[in-house]
Amino acid sequence: MRFISYEYRCQSYCGLVLEDRVLPFDSRTGLKVGSMLELIAKMTPDLARKIACLANSTAYMLPLAAIKLLAPIPYPGRNVFCLGKNYKEHAREIGATRISDSGIPEVPIYFTKLAAPAIAHGDPLVFSPHATRQVDYEVELAVIIGKEGSNIKIEEALDYVFGYTIVNDVTARDLQVNHTQWFKGKSLDSFCPMGPCIVYKDEIASPVELDIQCRVNGELRQNSNTGNMIFDIPHIINDLSQGLTLKPGDIICTGTPSGVGIGFDPPRLLQDRDVVECYIQNIGYLTNQVRVE
Repeated sequence: MRFISYEYRCQSYCGLVLEDRVLPFDSRTGLKVGSMLELIAKMTPDLARKIACLANSTAYMLPLAAIKLLAPIPYPGRNVFCLGKNYKEHAREIGATRISDSGIPEVPIYFTKLAAPAIAHGDPLVFSPHATRQVDYEVELAVIIGKEGSNIKIEEALDYVFGYTIVNDVTARDLQVNHTQWFKGKSLDSFCPMGPCIVYKDEIASPVELDIQCRVNGELRQNSNTGNMIFDIPHIINDLSQGLTLKPGDIICTGTPSGVGIGFDPPRLLQDRDVVECYIQNIGYLTNQVRVE
């Protein structure tokens, strides 16, 4: 199942996307859910079965062309949790810059970024040269937490997952260096493209080994597999939840592979009108065009 948030006739909804149609979660289908965060909080195996049955019925549907896609969770309840240097080759390429050392992490490196709001597939990625002149792309698999938990055991970690989506962890490299930390450079307006959907956990087998790529203007820059992560998803959930309660709707970005713009010599950072296409197997494409203004 692929869940989306969308706008229709100036109102925001969530629903299930089925090729060129959308099953709306509202009074017309008897599944009135106000937002993706509400859906995540309410999800049970019985509700998942009900949604699957409706998807195979003659329930009311909207044409996909009639809606405007939003980020799956436009306004997360908390900052997005992120991992740094979670692919060995990326850790090495970043180590050749002023951003970080070249060491391979022995424990997960965490930071957070704002999404206020996260932007959708197709939305412009906007920044001002007065704020930053070194904007970079980072395709990442994002894990959506489905239920509250702390001190979660590794063997139970995937029970706490609702689903998966794509996040482009857009980064202002100059701010990252100047401020000697990562929060500001990761959190400028529009720096959290997310989508195009959340794929329910039942659609993606464990261990999660998915091809992950990023193209800029059609040129392949990043190309790896999530199986190459240093710390896998159960490890991340187990470690992050020690003494820190994870909540439904929390978003965890699991790190980016090598091939980011700052890793080239000379750097190949984003310019006005560049098209950034993030892809993860079984989830789809997240595409945004850069607009410098």
